[in-house]
Amino acid sequence: MEILENVELAPLTTYKLGGRARWFAEPTSAEDLLALTPVEVPVLVLGRGSNVLIADAGFDGLVIRLASGLAEIEIDGLSVRAGGGASLATVARAAAKSDLGGLEWLVGVPGSVGGAVRMNAGCFGSETSEALIHAKLLDLSTGILDVRTPADLEMNYRSTNVQPHELVLEATFRVAPSSRSVSEGKMREITRWRKDHQPGGTFNAGSVFKNPPGDAAGRIIDALGLKGRAVGGVSVSHRHANFFVAEASASAQDMFDLVQVVKAEVMDATGIELVPEVQFAGFDQ
Repeated sequence: MEILENVELAPLTTYKLGGRARWFAEPTSAEDLLALTPVEVPVLVLGRGSNVLIADAGFDGLVIRLASGLAEIEIDGLSVRAGGGASLATVARAAAKSDLGGLEWLVGVPGSVGGAVRMNAGCFGSETSEALIHAKLLDLSTGILDVRTPADLEMNYRSTNVQPHELVLEATFRVAPSSRSVSEGKMREITRWRKDHQPGGTFNAGSVFKNPPGDAAGRIIDALGLKGRAVGGVSVSHRHANFFVAEASASAQDMFDLVQVVKAEVMDATGIELVPEVQFAGFDQ
């Protein structure tokens, strides 16, 4: 496996923003990953780039993106094992194809298995923690492999105890008997809802803020009249206020600054502290 230098990261993210990685590796196997350890520089596990904003200055460390060899999916009875690099939508469709249900909601999350475990991703009333049996993690700083249950991971709303230097190698999910037609029908409904309610054809990274207890971040931002608020080439979506969309002329700093502006205005008006769901990489460097 080759370790590349000064690799452009913007094309690998859904925002299409940000600078270069000082070093970049795309391992195809667990052996490749183990060969990287111990990693002694800052590390960023990129996943599918759907929930991350890279600074314009880039990331001064090692960026790891799992290749297809670490995205395999295996079905064994009423469980589905998927590599950390597997697309969540692909996992949902593989289960449905085998007449297994319970993971249909994954088509609503544009990310990877590793990212879903790390952030306890969820939508449409379901969360990763509810379906996860266990996950295998690699500590990149030591090379130690570890298997953790949802309890071990301390999975809460959009949070776990997975550290930046830890990588989700694979995860095993619980499924239930279903029929392919029923599961595919549910997935079509979810996909249709997303098209009707969320901005499409634009550069965005999904929900920007976590929902505060008992409320929705999008409702609060909308109620304050912040739809359309812009910084540079980035604005709050008119379709869904918890989505920020970027124009081709936008910079990562525009996005970062708009997050701070909206967060401050919500705090001033309501006393509610919105917590970003998007992960910022390179801004503190």
